[in-house]
Amino acid sequence: MRTIHVNHSPLLMTKDSIQSIFTKKNHGQLSIFSPPNQMMKKHILLALLTGLTTTVLFAQKKLTIEEAVTGQFRQYAPETIQQLSWMGKSDTYSFVRNDSVFFGKVKGKGITSLLTTLTDMKKWKGGEDLKSMPMIHWLSLETFSYDNGTAVFVGDLKSQTISKVCAYPSDAENQEYHEATKQMAFTRENNLFVLVNGVEKAITTNKTDIVSGQSISRNEYGITKGIFWSPDGSKLAFYQKDESNVTNYPLIDYKAVPAQVKNIKYPMAGGKSELVSVGVYDIASGKTTFLQLNNGKMDDQFYATNLTWGADNKTVYIAHLNRGTTDMKFISYDAATGKENKILFTEHDDRWVEPLFPAYFIPNHPEQFVWLSNRDGYTNAYVYSTVGASLGQTKLNFDITEFLGFDLTGENAYVMATGEIPTESLCYRISLKDMSTTKVTPSHGVHHTQISGSGQFVIDQFSNLTTPNKVDILSIDGRLVRNLLTAKNPYEGVAIGQTELFTIKAKDGSDLWCRIIKPSNFDPNKKYPVVVYVYGGPHAQMVTNSFLGGASLWMNKMAEDGYIIFTLDNHGSANRGKEFQQIIHKRLGVQELSDQLIGVDWLKKQSFVDAKRMAIHGWSFGGFMTTSMMLRYPDTFKVGVAGGPVIDWSMYEVMYGERYMDTPQENPDGYKEADCTNYIKNLKGDLLMIHGVDDDVVVMQHNMKFLKAAVDNKVQVDFFAYPGHAHNVRGKDRVHLITKIVEYIEEKLAE
Repeated sequence: MRTIHVNHSPLLMTKDSIQSIFTKKNHGQLSIFSPPNQMMKKHILLALLTGLTTTVLFAQKKLTIEEAVTGQFRQYAPETIQQLSWMGKSDTYSFVRNDSVFFGKVKGKGITSLLTTLTDMKKWKGGEDLKSMPMIHWLSLETFSYDNGTAVFVGDLKSQTISKVCAYPSDAENQEYHEATKQMAFTRENNLFVLVNGVEKAITTNKTDIVSGQSISRNEYGITKGIFWSPDGSKLAFYQKDESNVTNYPLIDYKAVPAQVKNIKYPMAGGKSELVSVGVYDIASGKTTFLQLNNGKMDDQFYATNLTWGADNKTVYIAHLNRGTTDMKFISYDAATGKENKILFTEHDDRWVEPLFPAYFIPNHPEQFVWLSNRDGYTNAYVYSTVGASLGQTKLNFDITEFLGFDLTGENAYVMATGEIPTESLCYRISLKDMSTTKVTPSHGVHHTQISGSGQFVIDQFSNLTTPNKVDILSIDGRLVRNLLTAKNPYEGVAIGQTELFTIKAKDGSDLWCRIIKPSNFDPNKKYPVVVYVYGGPHAQMVTNSFLGGASLWMNKMAEDGYIIFTLDNHGSANRGKEFQQIIHKRLGVQELSDQLIGVDWLKKQSFVDAKRMAIHGWSFGGFMTTSMMLRYPDTFKVGVAGGPVIDWSMYEVMYGERYMDTPQENPDGYKEADCTNYIKNLKGDLLMIHGVDDDVVVMQHNMKFLKAAVDNKVQVDFFAYPGHAHNVRGKDRVHLITKIVEYIEEKLAE
């Protein structure tokens, strides 16, 4: 028997879910919120999400740590629709279920029909080697492609054939396939290769320390790959880096007997960095031309970011950023000669400029493109011509976070943005005629959206605290066309606690978003120990209006064991505009700790918090925050667990560290202030330091320096290392890691 009552915990999906996406019933739109007003924005205790909670009077299942760690994305993952996508540039969608492909048309009665099955595809000509349903990419309503790891195939529904169109070597990496020409570029070790008509050709023949075709700048400033096809496939642009000046950094392979050294290139702040160039390979001539970056001066004092091909197939665009990251020039280059054409526009900021997105060329307007920048305080969209004329901009007071694309006419662009509530991610349409914006996704939460070929419809998948997963087809005005799935709560009958989102005020009056998880049997008259989970660094947001509020399930399990789990996104974290983030410049750990202490003060004022039993845990930047808090504010937490922590920012990489701290030579006081070893004598509580032995992001030397400082100062700390793991602990060993963290906190808080 169960009863329904009202309390302050979130709604746990008590409605029956749609059991099949084959339903013909058109379900009404689910709206959790009324439209936000200023009061909501400032005082939202996402008790905005106040609703009905299911209370089970019989015993609910309690998770083990192993179930919590491995189950969040497996048996407890909300139901979803596999491979849901638009079919080419149409308004017809498809999905996969039980090794069968189905399709549905937006217009009509909402009936979905069987398209084909894996069994049938195996009978097609060329399909006999299919072992499982591949990941399908639709080329049109009748054709699709997929990649099996050694070749690209094209399937044809009408002729019922599967053709191998591009086979590539098993040792190929960083593959970039050009769909129209069926050409493949890839890297092998440090060199770049291309497959044209099935013939492999080496574009580069580099020796040691020269790397072509791979990502550069350690994937900062929006750089995610190193190979770029021109739109027509006639040319191939690629990054090349000369790392000969970068110091070798030793990682140790302890599996080998005796142990062996594995050197990596790791440019530390203030030191020598890689030398970057951009090559353009012409498929027809077989010749490579290098762009004359930095006026032809080859040094390590600039970044070449956001590489984009022009729609004319003749021009390459680069965001040229000085190493000090204060000045950016967006420059066009002649791909044939490598010469600089024109500086289209510049950006300057005394703290840092951070171009994160390429230029997006507008369909039917090859001389125009969209550029995303936070130069005016929030990330907005700007339209430019290829001669540098400014043609308009949006004026949003929130951040665009992703560019989705255009409609076929090129009259509208689609983006994801936070909207008025920064814990959310919503889809917006931008009219490129007047730069006005219209919200497409009406429901509050975190959305993942695909635009149809016509631009008239969207596939919208979203969740929020009360919605595990909901998949709809919407019109571009936000009207519900069809509900495809409303997932039921996968934790029905499982005790996972109560999650709430709310805000508290920072000293500057801005809102700090918080998440708190309480036991499901929470008693306001009891005193609970607290665990603060922290990250706190740039480009991350811990608190989101998604299912479970962005938390890892082990936190809910720990709450059920009688803890309050608390997280706060401080200044410096993502999706709050430029000023909110950049206040941390040159003094990492100062503003961030100040904000976290505001959260601690709030906790201490709650009658249900045992202020004498508080712990803090974080990883990477969160490890730095945890260590800093335990040492610089030693009376705050009884226990700390710091994973993969930055201890001394002078030992962190050039590309990230110098953006926020400048160089150690330019900012010696800031580096000294942030160095955790300078505060080692202050430690009062119990502190466990954890590190992956193979960490190539925050190298083990950080923890070794910290441990040496502890020994020198006769300070006792605990330490645990994970051999074979890099900058976190993944896979089956993660159960061991979370067990280690939880048991350490439980043991030390109980003392």
